[in-house]
Formats: sequence, structure tokens, C-alpha cells
Amino acid sequence: MGSYVVSARKYRPETFDTVVGQQHITETLINEITNDRLAQAFLFCGPRGVGKTTCARILAKEINKGTVPEGYDFSFNIFELDAASHNSVDDIRALNEQVRIPPQTGVYKVYIIDEVHMLSQQAFNAFLKTLEEPPKYAIFILATTEKHKILPTILSRCQVFNFDRIQIPEIVSHLQGIAKDEHIEAEEDALHLIAQKADGAMRDALSIFDQMASFGKDGKITYADVIENLNILDYDYYFKMVDGFLEGDISSVLVNYDEIQRNGFDGQLFINGLANHFRDLLVAQNANSQQLLEKSKEIAGRYHKQALAVTPSFIINAINILGETDMNYKTSRNTRLHVELCLIKLASLQHAIDVTKKKKPRLEALVNTGFYEHLFAKTDTPQDKTDESVTASGRKSEDDEPVASVKIGGLRAVMQKSREKVVEKIEEKDVDTGLPLSDITLESSKDILKEYAQKLILDKRASLASFFADPLIEVLQNNILFTVGSKMVAEEIKEESRKVKALFAEKGYLLDNLTCTVNAVEVNEYKLFTPKQQFDDMAKEFPLLADFESRFNLEIE
Repeated sequence: MGSYVVSARKYRPETFDTVVGQQHITETLINEITNDRLAQAFLFCGPRGVGKTTCARILAKEINKGTVPEGYDFSFNIFELDAASHNSVDDIRALNEQVRIPPQTGVYKVYIIDEVHMLSQQAFNAFLKTLEEPPKYAIFILATTEKHKILPTILSRCQVFNFDRIQIPEIVSHLQGIAKDEHIEAEEDALHLIAQKADGAMRDALSIFDQMASFGKDGKITYADVIENLNILDYDYYFKMVDGFLEGDISSVLVNYDEIQRNGFDGQLFINGLANHFRDLLVAQNANSQQLLEKSKEIAGRYHKQALAVTPSFIINAINILGETDMNYKTSRNTRLHVELCLIKLASLQHAIDVTKKKKPRLEALVNTGFYEHLFAKTDTPQDKTDESVTASGRKSEDDEPVASVKIGGLRAVMQKSREKVVEKIEEKDVDTGLPLSDITLESSKDILKEYAQKLILDKRASLASFFADPLIEVLQNNILFTVGSKMVAEEIKEESRKVKALFAEKGYLLDNLTCTVNAVEVNEYKLFTPKQQFDDMAKEFPLLADFESRFNLEIE
């Protein structure tokens, strides 16, 4: 019992070449020692368990090698200070006094200050002068997990080395070597789970490894044991969930989630895990990003297989839904129902995407056929002097011939100004586009326009609504021809053309063009009348008004 040493201490690296995952730092330090270009202050910063203190101890030993007898323990050359518990100004003053004493053996005295960000403001100030101008034999190595808390004046006096989180494959490889040395049979999938749970910290990975070695039967570490002991959600649940989403099987999805709940897993943990699962499916779809899939070969094979059955658009929409659910999870009063609604959306997502594909905008398809280009071609017909036509866009061609200029999917269809010419052009062409179109009828058009008139009334635009409530229209091959009494009305209708087309689309119809014709015959000639002329005109129809004026001797103002 007393001789057992935990793996984190037993397998702590003793040389730079045994440090895992920090080659960019160890190579730099080796070169500095080899070339005798050592700085007098180093700052090692990074997350927990990635080798900061270990590298500091190795560096302290390496710089004195060759200057001390073989087997020297370096205890008189290395001084460690835990700033978490020795953070006062008195502690730093004692350190400054100690720095003045040169080493008895060897060339350098190395001072390692761990968790240096815990020093007080006064302690930092007391340490500044010593750090700026230390004796030639003194080297300081500061270690911290929170670099942003270090004073800029301290940072400027140090060589800063940023330690990275250790990658999952590197942790797995290191654990496999330890398992071999300890004669422990460990499944690769189990080691991958341990590495993921460690979150880039080798010390955490070794602690979990020891725990699993004690938990496993006959000294084995299995995937099932790791899942059971660490309370990790099995990959199978995620794969089953996605299969249920693709099949639209809401009942099976809800049953699977009920099982997850009964096993004691938190809903938000499941949502985050499912989002990560979709992320892994996305990276598995592309050969260039497959290296980001840090899974064992068996699990990676399952991801590649499922990735073939799901589209990128489905994955992106699913991640958005899961992100929104995660964001609102804490504020939800019924968290289970909140997650279940998310799962129902995901189970309905594939059907929604399929419907969208089937109902691909017919307008885009018509444009691709070139239907409009030859249906409404510009001609050199002279302008009709009796009837002035104003199109939905109100534009005219360069020769002053009024034409329609309506943008449809980027295509500008050029129409003749004259209503009769437009009708003639439409009746001339009998184009079969091969598309399943729902033709617009006169009755359906009037019903939809009346509905649009009601929207205008709600928007307090009753004057414009009257032109849509009981319009004078004619429908020819999905084209609506308005007959209005003034150019101003035509311009107003033109402004609403896009919204009208959108309403027709909602009802299942494709409105190609909305053209307005101004009937000059029906337009009244208006002129200004003086108040006296207006009264005389009214008196002709109502003679009593004239009698009333003369009896009371009134004046018209």
C-alpha cells in the first residue's frame, strides 16, 4: 500500500524528449541551452496539467548539467515557491534576500514561482527590481494558468512560452505506452474517452486512467466501464438520434431521450453532446477536415458512414436549432419539454428540407427555360396616341416607347406599352415549359386582390385598397392587366407589385407580370373652379340655394 505511486508522479517526464505535446517549447529551450543564450526570466503559461512545472524543473536541471558531480540532486540549486500560499510582500522580500547568495555548486540558481498570478500588487512591485536586474547566476521561471492577470511590467521582463492543450491522439498514445508498462489491457475506444474527458490535460488523463484501472475487472479498461464509471453518454445514443431525425420518427426520438433521462444525464449536457456529434458529422464529410475527427478508428468509421446519409444543410440547420435550445435552456421552466420540442423540430427538419426542394420556386425554373425572353420581346410599334399605357415599372425605352421593365429572378422582361400589343404578344405564344404550373383564374385573382386590399386597410391605406378591392382586371396566362384611370394610380399599384406577387405565391399561384393600362377615354378633364363658379354649378341642380342667397343677401367667399 505504501509503495504505490500514482501515474501522474511515476511517469512525470525527466527530460525534454519525454515531454508530451509541447515540442515547440522543448526544442526552443534545448537550443537556448546548447547555444548558451539563456534568458534570465521565463514565463510558462497555459492550462492545467500540460507540463509547465515539469518543464521548469527539467530546465533547471539541464542548465546545471556538466557543472555538478554525476548524481547530484540539485536541491541546493532549485528553489520552488508556491505563490498561491506565499503571495505577500514579505515572502518576496525573503526571496530577494535569498537571491543575493551565489550557488555553492554548479553555475546557476533557479527560482520557480508557481501560480505567479496569485501574488499581491505589493509583492509584484517588490519583485520588479530583482527581476529586471538579477545576478548572473540567478534564473527565474514563473508559471501561471492566468496570463492576463500578470502585470505588463512583469511580462516585458520575461520570455513568454505558451503551452498548448495536449491533443487527444497524443494523450491516447501516451496512455497506451503506460498501459503496456503496467501490463494493463486497455481498449482504444476507452482511452479515447479518457483523453476527451481530460480536456487536454495530461495530469487529468493519468488520474482518470488510474481510476479506471482500479475499477476494471482483471486489470482491464473497457469502453463500457469508462462510460459507466465516468457517467459519459454513449455514442450509440447520438447515432440512434440522428437516424431517427433522418427518418422523421418522432416517437423513437422521444423514447430514446426518455431513456437518457432515466439514466440520469442532464438535458443540457445531452444537447451539447448532440451538437458536437453534428459537428463531427460535418467534418467527416470532407477529406480535408477529416483530421479534425479525433476518434478511434471504429468510431470514426461509424461517423463516416452516417455522414454519407446526411446533407450539410441538414447539419447546419440542426446545429442552429441546438444552439438556440442550449441558449434558452436555463430560462425554461420545463427543461424536459424544452429539449423534447427541440428534438421534434429536428425530427421534422428533413421533411421540411424535402418539401422545400420539391417546391423549388417555379419562377427560377421559368427563367432558366428562357420563357420570358422570347414571350415579351421589344418591338418598334409606335406609341398609341389615344391610350397611354403605364407599366408596373413606369419606365420608357430610349425611343420614348413605354415598356414594362419588371425584374424576375434577375431577368428584365421587356413588354410593349400598349395593352393591345401585350395581349397580342401573349396570345401569339403558346410555350410549353414542361413545368407543373397552377394557372391564375379571374376569380382567384379577384379573391387574392381583395385579401390584399384588406391588408392595405389594416395598414391604414384605405385609398389605395379601393383599387384592389374591386379591380377592373383581365387575366391572360398568369398575367394580370389592370385598367386604371390615371397614371398616378398606376404608379401606386406598381409600388405594390412585389408584395402582390408574394401573396399570389403564398396561395400557390405564380404571377408573372402585373401591368397597368391607363384608359384615356375614361379619364375626366379637370379644371379649377372659383368659389362663385362652384356655387352656380350647385345652384343649377338645387334652385333653393339661389333663393337662399338672394333672400339673405349672402356673398360667396
